[in-house]
Amino acid sequence: MKIFIIGAGQVGSTIVEALHGEHELTVVDVDASRLEALSSRFDIGTVEGDGTSRRMLADAGLAGSDLLIACTSRDEVNIIASIFCRALTPSTRTIVRTGNEEYLDVWRERQLDVDWVVSSEREAALAVSQTIGVPAARQTDVFADGQVQIVEFDVVAPSRKVADKGVSIMKAAEEAATRPKKARFEDVVGRPLREAAIPADSKVASIIRENEIAIPRGEEKIRPGDRIVVIGSPTAARQWSELLTPTRRKVNDVVIFGAGRMGIATARVLLQQGIRVRLIESEAERAKEVAELLPGVRVFHATGVDPEFLERERIGMSDAAVFAMREDAKNYYAATLAKLHGVQSTIAIVHDTVSMEVFERAGVDVAINPRLITAEEIVRFARDPRTKQVTMLEQDRFEILDITVRPESELAGKQFRELPMTGSLIGAVVREGRALFPHGDDVLEAGDRAIIFTPSSRVQEVERTL
Repeated sequence: MKIFIIGAGQVGSTIVEALHGEHELTVVDVDASRLEALSSRFDIGTVEGDGTSRRMLADAGLAGSDLLIACTSRDEVNIIASIFCRALTPSTRTIVRTGNEEYLDVWRERQLDVDWVVSSEREAALAVSQTIGVPAARQTDVFADGQVQIVEFDVVAPSRKVADKGVSIMKAAEEAATRPKKARFEDVVGRPLREAAIPADSKVASIIRENEIAIPRGEEKIRPGDRIVVIGSPTAARQWSELLTPTRRKVNDVVIFGAGRMGIATARVLLQQGIRVRLIESEAERAKEVAELLPGVRVFHATGVDPEFLERERIGMSDAAVFAMREDAKNYYAATLAKLHGVQSTIAIVHDTVSMEVFERAGVDVAINPRLITAEEIVRFARDPRTKQVTMLEQDRFEILDITVRPESELAGKQFRELPMTGSLIGAVVREGRALFPHGDDVLEAGDRAIIFTPSSRVQEVERTL
């Protein structure tokens, strides 16, 4: 496929890294140093120029391309580039990245002539809501219209202390005695997987240990300190969360720091889920606007880093806090302070790739990069047409694919226990619209949508085989 990418920033670079081995790529950007950094790593074409110039796009060879991806940080550049693309080569598909959810609404109303619009705000808000639904997760995504959930957990040995605020050890024990018996941490961690009481309708797709990543077999054991990737039903994902962090409560009350577009998008998604939302905004005029825009949300005009304010408004009693301010440094400080005041779960929206690891190593529970998840959403449009969804894991070293099995596939008609051990794992299939979590004697059928965990280096092989 011949693909033009407008923008060589973080989104564009991530897309190039995912697609360079299987497509003919040309990247356009006004920054020569960004282009040089990409061309030194990948076999791609580069053009230094302005994506809003019709002449430049024509001279660069846009005509006859299969796909245009306009993914700069400026919405107007992306939209204008797609308009010129339509004029120059009407058969070329167009994808536009936007940081403003209003453009997504305009496109849905068919007032914007592009094939697909990906909103960074919307994608980040959905990522936050999915994480809140599984409180112990460090990353999560949903497939098959929500029937299949991919969850990444850090495995931490439970403390002897009861972590729920205001709950005595005796009361916790009494409550535990009255609840139905469920799998416990020790029923899963430290046991061979074939003997472990793992939740039904789920599979451990990967165990990450000391930077080594492997698809586990039956004799493998999950250990404290591991990171695991689980594929399962939403119910199974919640059960994994409960057994790995049994003292965490269901999230019903969320505080959002920052009432910019990212914060507003997140608030709207959480409100739709029936979660109580409070917003903290440092600019008085913006706080007033948001209070009128979201009447169901209590909006505070405050910095969010004043200890007296945090105590007075009992911010520490909230189940989770989302940090959506414009600067990573402010988000980091506010998250650290909120944690000290007792906030159960902290989720930070980060804008710099380097910040991801810094935040997580420093104790922020989850860091979400809108640019990365936007790139993931865009990448699937350049995959095999049978691929409906893509999620990237562990700095793009692994991917989860939702891909349909061809009738002529050599694997169609085989039992799952007969499938070759190739470093990839089918965690679920969608058959006639229903998600199934296969066992060894189940059969993979042509037309199944396979939810498969695979190293990024093997994506093309997986697509060919299936």
